[in-house]
Amino acid sequence: MIMAIRIHETGGPEVLRWEGVEVGHPGPGEARLRHTAVGLNFIDVYHRKGLYALPLPAVLGSEAAGVVEEVGGDVTEVKPGDRVAYAGPIGAYAQARLIRADRLVPLPADISDRAAAAMMLKGMTAQYLLRRTCRVEPGDAILIHAAAGGVGLIACQWAKHLGATVIGTVSTEAKAALAREHGCDHTIVASREEFVARVREITGGRGVRVVYDSVGKDTFEGSLDCLQPLGMMVSYGNSSGPVPPFSPLVLSAKGSLFLTRPTLMTYTARREDLLATAAELFEVVRSGAVRIEIRQTYPLAETAQAHRDLEARKTTGSTVLLP
Repeated sequence: MIMAIRIHETGGPEVLRWEGVEVGHPGPGEARLRHTAVGLNFIDVYHRKGLYALPLPAVLGSEAAGVVEEVGGDVTEVKPGDRVAYAGPIGAYAQARLIRADRLVPLPADISDRAAAAMMLKGMTAQYLLRRTCRVEPGDAILIHAAAGGVGLIACQWAKHLGATVIGTVSTEAKAALAREHGCDHTIVASREEFVARVREITGGRGVRVVYDSVGKDTFEGSLDCLQPLGMMVSYGNSSGPVPPFSPLVLSAKGSLFLTRPTLMTYTARREDLLATAAELFEVVRSGAVRIEIRQTYPLAETAQAHRDLEARKTTGSTVLLP
């Protein structure tokens, strides 16, 4: 028996229970993985609250690194002893688990387990946002909400490396300084500044080519007003709540805008896409163009406190849970 964080009902951080669970031997196509580091992400909060429903009871967590202990039949992707990481399959809040072997990404020797756990979901999200959903080009002006968060810090650095003018919203002056240290050219403290007016001021009235918005309800309408004609609104998160229904005519009235609601799971559904996405992430990290900032760690048993701090906006960058 191993220990894991499980929920038996949805709700606040208090529903997260540290308890024993059984992990058997891997079946065909599966691997048994011993976790060494687990990533914390806002999607974990959505699962805990029931915004994204899971069958209960459930072990939460979508990102981790570890060592393969055993593989089942027909597995060719990994072997026992391999260092690997993954993003996506729910069940990371555990000391060990079974997982589909084709979802595991082998780790280069110079990428640490903690760094991998801190960047697989967030870094591959930044990759598909910047390189596939709306491919950022030199000279583009872009807006990134929650610029000091886990995805935000990676995306700001990566976008700056690509030659973009990066505008970011944050909630405090301290987070503004952190975002500027990580490639953000212009920071907007949304708690005291009206971000639409500031974006228009920064861009000389033109607006931005793309908005990357993980906040949702509180920023969606304003984000549309920040876009150039034919600009793209990329809504990829709901930290303030889901976006209410609206008429598509709004997009035409505001300049024939594009809107997409992407997910990492779709962009990495094929193994070749998963490996290519991870390889490009590893490349920019190993080159020094993107630094992975692990700014908080918690014992896995104290995941409830990590959730409280994340929701209270007390965290910045990436957070790692240690089994």
